[in-house]
Amino acid sequence: MHHGPACSSHWPALRHLPATLLLAGIFCWQGALHAEHESRRSPVVLAVHRARPSVVNINGEKTLSDTDAGPLGEKSRRVNGMGTGVIIDERGYIITNFHVVDGVRQIQVTTADQETYLARLVSHDPKTDLAIIKIDAEAPLPVIDLGTSRDLMTGETVIAVGNAYGYEHTVTLGIISALHRSVQVSETQRYDDLIQTDASINPGNSGGPLLNIDGQMVGINVAVRAGAQGIGFAIPVDKVLSVAAELLSTRRVKNLWHGVVARWDERGNQPAVVVASLEENSPASAAGLQPGDVIRAVDHQHVAHPLDLERALLGQQAGHAVKLEVLRGGEQLSLNLVLASPPRPRRLTPAEQVWEVLGLRLEPMPAQQFRQLRSRYHGGLRVVEVRPDSPAAEQGMKRGDVLVGMHIWETLSVENVAYVLNRPDLKSLLPLKFYVMRGTKPLYGYFELEAGE
Repeated sequence: MHHGPACSSHWPALRHLPATLLLAGIFCWQGALHAEHESRRSPVVLAVHRARPSVVNINGEKTLSDTDAGPLGEKSRRVNGMGTGVIIDERGYIITNFHVVDGVRQIQVTTADQETYLARLVSHDPKTDLAIIKIDAEAPLPVIDLGTSRDLMTGETVIAVGNAYGYEHTVTLGIISALHRSVQVSETQRYDDLIQTDASINPGNSGGPLLNIDGQMVGINVAVRAGAQGIGFAIPVDKVLSVAAELLSTRRVKNLWHGVVARWDERGNQPAVVVASLEENSPASAAGLQPGDVIRAVDHQHVAHPLDLERALLGQQAGHAVKLEVLRGGEQLSLNLVLASPPRPRRLTPAEQVWEVLGLRLEPMPAQQFRQLRSRYHGGLRVVEVRPDSPAAEQGMKRGDVLVGMHIWETLSVENVAYVLNRPDLKSLLPLKFYVMRGTKPLYGYFELEAGE
């Protein structure tokens, strides 16, 4: 039986080959190259290839304060900032670190296909150093594949992708060195429960994904330890998703109310959105939802995490009925949820607002006592109580401190403090600088607050 030509490393002179044999040899050679190329597609290569389209580079200019002049006089300087972000919704919602975009006037985002957009800050959480920004693209954008940080193992392979030192889409490889680390990176910023990795994380990596070997995001790269080599840190993805669900909630972004307090759970090894509780007299309560229900879909969009629930509701309008597919026990239910405007909160007095927002009870300090502090200020408010776990407590304020100023305003009365907290431009003032007298010593700090959109 006659056989066709076999691939061989012994190639005769091409001019002596018939055309059919020549073509067969060329195809055979191309197949060998293709097979060789495929053999180099390691799990790391595949993981990077899978995640890369959903990773963006972030650049912008910001103004930083030079505190060498002390708390009562500051110089400012303009610097170019850079970082990384991850697309979490095809409509252009991107998660990154808040410190990457904080104070940036024009946030410039470059996607993996080299398209450049101007982004806007949607919402942020200074405490966890996470923020959501938004770009407007003509076509749906690729979304990162989300993993979980519940089952991470010390020693497992991880990959960091980011804008390291401005080198776009830099990839570094390492392992998880440890879990549940706490890191104090500045006087005002502390991170808890971080993933520690020896994958190289450099300036510009902040806000980028930490991937597992399957190309799923298991963390957001956030910090490096100054002076250390091979030690970087990432926020676990489960915490990232929990914060992102709040940052991207319909109530926060669109001022619409559903009243579902959801939690992420696993049912039969599958992620699930479980109704933990319902807000009183809420649209969700009126729709017939009950604690323990599993929400499977919103208008036929599958949901597996509270973030998915908020994303699915984000494009809806007040008064419009949204179909929920719910599992209660073993029974499949279909419920109609009608989003509404949130109820108007009771108007707080200035003292109540200062307690609610800052965690401080204040009283005016008699002028004669204040003069004994030998302060350049004209007066102040004595701290009589600090609420635990409040912004004031996090900054180390104590009973007996005297609050003398916030940003550029003196605080002679509780009404002065409320005036600052109610300013329409409060968002641009955050983190909000404050000044206190502790005895005769002037001190300052920064309140990490949330401001509505």
